[in-house]
Amino acid sequence: MTEGSYKQFCPVAMAAEILCTRWTVVLLRELIAGSTRFNELRRGVPRMSPALLTKRLRDLEDAGVLERVRRPGDGEGHEYRLTAAGRDLKPVIEAMGIWGQRWVESEASLQKLDPQLLMWDMRRNIDPTPMPQRRSTIEVSFSDQPAARRDWWLVVEPGAAVDLCSVDPGFEVDLYVATDLRTMTEIWMGYKTAAAAKDSGQMVLTGSRALEDALQKWLRLSPFAKVERMVA
Repeated sequence: MTEGSYKQFCPVAMAAEILCTRWTVVLLRELIAGSTRFNELRRGVPRMSPALLTKRLRDLEDAGVLERVRRPGDGEGHEYRLTAAGRDLKPVIEAMGIWGQRWVESEASLQKLDPQLLMWDMRRNIDPTPMPQRRSTIEVSFSDQPAARRDWWLVVEPGAAVDLCSVDPGFEVDLYVATDLRTMTEIWMGYKTAAAAKDSGQMVLTGSRALEDALQKWLRLSPFAKVERMVA
């Protein structure tokens, strides 16, 4: 699977040969988070080339970490499903995230911002319970991003997966969120509260008062946001 071998019998070295090639751990994060289709995985690793994604998926399949299966009801479509060996990596990936949140200096992490990855993470963690029992559309606009990456729409419908659009879906917007990418990332990672961002003028909310008041409940936070940080 790897471009080189450590040539050691040590289990750590042998695991590293499978897991420590470029992008592999990040790809596993997406698979463990529930992405199964090629296009879903691409959205979770937007800076990974399709060719490299294909190679890493094949490598993980050869290593017995995942399997490629036909998608139900689609004779030609496929999904990538973790095997027992792949599912056993969940605490490993979570432990890496916890370590990164606890020990990596936040200013360094905030130099590596990506609106597509942020919105994709937010999409899959939204809790629709506090939201109205009808379709809700939230538009997020990043004032510091170029036009092609500035506006994003979250469409939440009861009983359906939350949809993320980078092109206006044509629905009436219930809540408009105007902010910058760094501020939204700080909120998502638990470095700053939405209330503090609103009070400082770094975030402006317009539209449904109910959605605005419940923002921190339905938006939720990164799964690592509650990890106690050991660096400034």
